[in-house]
Amino acid sequence: MIEIKDLSVCYKWQNQDITALENLSIDIENGKIYTFIGPSGCGKSTLLYVLSGINKQYGGEVTIDGRGIDPKAQRIGLILQNYGLVPWKTVYQNAMLGLKIKKDRYRLDDYSRYIFEQLGINDLLKRYPKELSGGQQQRVAIARAFVMRPDLLLMDEPFSALDAITREEIQELFLNIWKEHQVTTVFITHSVDEALYLGSNIVVLSPAPGRVLENIKNPCFMMDDLRSKEVYHLMAGHLRDKLSAPFASCRLN
Repeated sequence: MIEIKDLSVCYKWQNQDITALENLSIDIENGKIYTFIGPSGCGKSTLLYVLSGINKQYGGEVTIDGRGIDPKAQRIGLILQNYGLVPWKTVYQNAMLGLKIKKDRYRLDDYSRYIFEQLGINDLLKRYPKELSGGQQQRVAIARAFVMRPDLLLMDEPFSALDAITREEIQELFLNIWKEHQVTTVFITHSVDEALYLGSNIVVLSPAPGRVLENIKNPCFMMDDLRSKEVYHLMAGHLRDKLSAPFASCRLN
């Protein structure tokens, strides 16, 4: 379990003190997907940087299974909006990079082959990122995260740059792989639709400084033909109301 207690993060920007998160507290259960949604600037990405170990300057307490965050000891996968691929490395080298950094066995084993096959990148292993479409690059980023068998998977708006058809395809691929391995996942999104489709729990954050407004157990999670169900439209309406009041300028889709 991830336990976050009174997390506060401040930083300087253009000689001003900015508070991104303030007294944010939440417990994240193992084996669940928690989608975090909130207005721009509410600290969603900042939360991810804390959980990944990139940002170590914060107040409060954050633990994973009772231990402080230590990327060297814990397996933490990070999937970014811009894919985060190394341009001078091949698809294979990028996909195996997490294992190489962890100094694990850096070879194509049955598990790696299975992940590559599921994501449809077997025929792309010798290519370079510039030779791939956006959807293909995101598949490689997902493969890299799953190949290292993470204890925690962090995803920062990973599908937002994709066109609608590709986005739905990659969302479905991600869920299919997640169902088999059920990695604890923190998923940042601006999209109400994506939060409802992918999250076993939906966490609504306030405008900056970010705090938890609501932690909802998602009744729509894993529901077939989701968008035709009344509960989907009720939940979508509830989330939009929660996010839009009193700040009508929140960017939602």
